[in-house]
This record gives sequence, structure tokens and C-alpha cells, in this order.
Amino acid sequence: MGMERFIGVDLAWAQGGGARVRPNETGVAAIDGHGAVIDCGWACGLDETTAWLDGAAVDGSALAFVDASLIVDNPAGQRPCEREVGRRYGRWKVSANSTNQSSPHLAGVLLRKRLQWSGWAYDDGTGGPPTGGLVFSECYPYTTLVGAAELGYDEARPTYKRRPAGVPVAQWRAVRAKACDELIARMVGLARADPPLLMASHPVSRRLLEEPSPLRAADHKHREDLIDALLCAWTAALWFRHGFARCQVLGADDLAPPGCAPTIIAPARPEQRRGRDLSGQVPSRSSRSINSG
Repeated sequence: MGMERFIGVDLAWAQGGGARVRPNETGVAAIDGHGAVIDCGWACGLDETTAWLDGAAVDGSALAFVDASLIVDNPAGQRPCEREVGRRYGRWKVSANSTNQSSPHLAGVLLRKRLQWSGWAYDDGTGGPPTGGLVFSECYPYTTLVGAAELGYDEARPTYKRRPAGVPVAQWRAVRAKACDELIARMVGLARADPPLLMASHPVSRRLLEEPSPLRAADHKHREDLIDALLCAWTAALWFRHGFARCQVLGADDLAPPGCAPTIIAPARPEQRRGRDLSGQVPSRSSRSINSG
């Protein structure tokens, strides 16, 4: 059975503070094999997110990419996949936050356990794209922005989230909104990509095209969450369609059992690849220590 549905989840890393504190929003999106947006929007908390995921995979076969740390087995420091983000994409001003077992916000770990309990299977990507079933993996939208040539960020990531040091605080909101609008325009261009993403095919995602990016911080974050979820869904489709020819598996050197390593599946230009392995294949375990630099 082939995959017919690709899901993106921009997970809020904090679980919330009990009944009195509402969790931050999680962006969610589902697209089909033709790039049409089947559903998209926001969920609050792990219960809503898990229920939405189960509902989005109605055909029993879906690939979900989650922007959150799903396996965290390091007591301190960064996970190997997070270090590799900086090594491979640092030239494009992309790095990853550190997560470890002392981190206060690990909602991704809890989501992984819930999904596995409900019949989903975690896949670290080292064996290539899955062919069917309910499968989920970890991704990082910033690597998609600079690793997918279709989006055109050849020199550096867009500034739609993090304020560069050279942008004064007073100007930041306007700069951020402009960068976000430009990103959305570039995502519209993915309608001609392989695989495609049809932003105008759903009323919620279509509003991103019809309304300018807001200046107010909370409204802008609301928009960012949906954009990242759509990027995650498209990245899942890209991985399924092209595998190692277009993507690489960061953290593949981990000694965890096959299929269970904490990894990030990331689109990659040739110059961003691990060990400059232009074939895109993940090195065998016996040779990974040589090729991981």
C-alpha cells in the first residue's frame, strides 16, 4: 500500500500547566498525494493533537512529520542530530535548539509514546521512506526552507521568526511580517514542484495568501504555526517521493537499534549533505564513524 496522505505537525513543546493554563497552539496540516490541503488548522494540547492525527489518517496509511524532539535519550547537551543541523546548515544561518533529558519541555516525547500506543510507528528514516502504514518521523522546517531549492533561499534562512542582530527592535515586527509574506509567496510556487503543495486548495491555508501577515506577536505566531505545519507536511511528501535523492537523515550515526535512532529528516542540497555523500545514501554502521564529520 502506498502513502496517500502526508501530515505536518508543528508541535508546541510545552505541555501546558494543568487545567488553569491553556497549552500553546500546535499547527497541523494534512495534504494528499496531489498536494491538495485536506485539512489544516490548530490544536491545543496533546489530547487534541493526538485526536486530530488519528482523524487525519482515515485511510490507515499516512506519513506524519513532526517538528519536535521525539526521542531524547541524552542526559545533557545536544542530540547528535541537532549538532548536525548546525554543521550542515549553519552557513545558511540555521541551527537547532538543544534538547536533553533535563529539558523542561519535551511534549514531543509524550506525543511519540501516545502515537505508538495508538498504532503509529516511529521511523528514524535510516531505511529510506516507508511504503505504507501509519508512520511518523521528526523534521525541522528551517532545514526545509534552505534545503529545498524550490523555495529559493540560496544564501540564508528567511527572517520571519528570529530577529537578526542587525534589525532594531522597533523595526522588527514590520521586517518579520514582510519576510513572512515573501515566504508565503514562495510556498505558493510549490504548486509547480514535485511533489506539489496547493496552498489555495483549502479555505484556512488560502487565507494565508489573502491576508497580510499581522504585526501583533500573538497573531503572527498563530500564522507561523500553520506555515510550519504545511512545510512539515510537504517535507513528508518530498521524503516519500524522492527519498535520499532529495533528503538526508541527520543523527544516523546514533547507535540505537535500526529504526529507533533520534534523527531529523531534512531536505538537502548537495553542498549540505553529510560527508558530501552526493548519492544521499546513509553510510553503513561500520563506516559511519569515518563519514560523520
